[in-house]
Amino acid sequence: MGYDVSTGAAYAVLYTVLSLFTVVAIVSAGYCGKGQLLKKLGCILLPKSTVGEDGEEVHTDTADFFLAARNSASAKTIALSFFASSMGAWVVYAPTELGANPELSWIAVIGYAVASASPAVLVFFMGPSIRKITGEKAFSTTDFGLVRYGRLIQLCIAIMSVFYMFIYMVAELTAISNIFGLVCNIDTFDSTTIRYTTSIAVSVAVFTWFYTSIAGLPGSLVTDKFQAWVMFLLIFILLLVACTNPANQLTREEFAVASNWTADGGMAAVTLIIAVNCAEIFNQATWQRVWAAKDVPAMRKGFAWGSFSVFLLMMFFGIMGMISFALDPENYLVFNKFYYLAFFDLLAPLSQFWHIVVLIVCTALAASTVDSVQTAIASVVSSDFIRYGVPDKWATLITRVLLVVINIPAVIMSSKRFDVLGLFLVADLVCATAVLPVFFGLITKDIGFIPAPTELGAFLGIWSGIGSVLINGKVIGFTQAVNPITGQVIATGPWSYFWLTNSYQCALCGSTTMVTFIITPLVAGFFTLVFSKIDIMLRGERARKPIFLMAQPEEEAKNYNLVAKDEQELVEEDNEKEEITKEEDNSLEKATIEVA
Repeated sequence: MGYDVSTGAAYAVLYTVLSLFTVVAIVSAGYCGKGQLLKKLGCILLPKSTVGEDGEEVHTDTADFFLAARNSASAKTIALSFFASSMGAWVVYAPTELGANPELSWIAVIGYAVASASPAVLVFFMGPSIRKITGEKAFSTTDFGLVRYGRLIQLCIAIMSVFYMFIYMVAELTAISNIFGLVCNIDTFDSTTIRYTTSIAVSVAVFTWFYTSIAGLPGSLVTDKFQAWVMFLLIFILLLVACTNPANQLTREEFAVASNWTADGGMAAVTLIIAVNCAEIFNQATWQRVWAAKDVPAMRKGFAWGSFSVFLLMMFFGIMGMISFALDPENYLVFNKFYYLAFFDLLAPLSQFWHIVVLIVCTALAASTVDSVQTAIASVVSSDFIRYGVPDKWATLITRVLLVVINIPAVIMSSKRFDVLGLFLVADLVCATAVLPVFFGLITKDIGFIPAPTELGAFLGIWSGIGSVLINGKVIGFTQAVNPITGQVIATGPWSYFWLTNSYQCALCGSTTMVTFIITPLVAGFFTLVFSKIDIMLRGERARKPIFLMAQPEEEAKNYNLVAKDEQELVEEDNEKEEITKEEDNSLEKATIEVA
């Protein structure tokens, strides 16, 4: 490949871009003032109202605003932030790999685009209900688990969320490290180059940690906006330059070789749509924006536009992969070229200047995702400190220390150079075991014979989902996970099936993986309802209360028993009706007297 950017130039690009984002974050934190110009430029986020529901003044220098940016983001901010935080450096690998594979092609590319865009659609519909149940002081869906179920499910959601977001961070740091190695013509399969690629991961982790520690979620939202505009502009330019380059010209007949509609592509699409949605629904970086939005209309409009933008970008990279394969199908079919590097094959004929532009785009992609994940993990862990009355100074300090603790193992794991798509599939399958048990919690009243899930029922439903994965692996005789490219044994034993190394075609290909992703959430959801029904039959109304009654802050305890809350609402409605009836009777009596 024709990449020869020097490591010195690559470092210069990396540190320049990250430094610019750091400056933007510092400005957003108010260290350069809060003048009208900065507000108009979108560099400063302020809450919709300076007075809260309780009549007290809302301050932006609190730990609450640091972690939640509560009621401060417009629809445009939400849209750009969702786009930037969702589209990490992994997008130059994953969708292009599917597009460049002629056995997957169009259906897989469209499926991946739909899968990546649809979590925002789910939040569009579910967000208002979640926000209503948890109230305006929540931080993420861990609070939904706390209010709707109890401490046990809150802990389950926190574990699933942190696990998925940690894997996301590892995948992102792995991707950006490999991209810099590739553009600098460094063999990322050679163990002697680990020091260089690890230095890239460390740089991204340290810079993003530094500016999110200073500015929190408001800083992440503001930098996301700038990162999104940088990505839009440079990707559009790259599209024009790459497609007008004489070396990349195609005839309709040549493109037809890569343009296929296959059953394998259909199975990959189904797998992706289920897998990505199961996992992304636990991505608290997305849910943070539900409470950061100024109001529900702004939240919905922002997620709608963000979803559309994500769909277009995923389609762009997928089609670039198809074009790359069509230009040189022979070398791809004999593995002289690799599907996952198809985007870089397409840009290889361009001059060094455009290769540097690629580094700028990928750095923006990586930073936008890593900083969002860092603030999301911090909110999951630190929100309870605020509720327990820990002073803001200590709450923010604890948050910064926790981010350091999280970043260190993420960098270490990224140096292992795991397959990015494979890492995501592990996290996706783990989350698939819990998605329906958790979000069936939106059912707050019994619907005929279908019970409103109990905390114990949801917990046992999650374990049923885990059991279905292990049984699935046992049935097909799966004993060890092996990397299909290197032949390396990743894991052995029954738990190794979570790696889903079922196909040598691609990480998510084949009917076995697709069936696993269909069965797992359905089993978990079914047994959640079954165990909840049994739980209510055995324990009565006590089953609808949290398992650990004393394990939550007193302030939150009153929100637990949704049945009691519903009954209270009915009583209030009856009282209102009685008052209206009395007023009508009094008015009728007065009218009768006047007539008489």
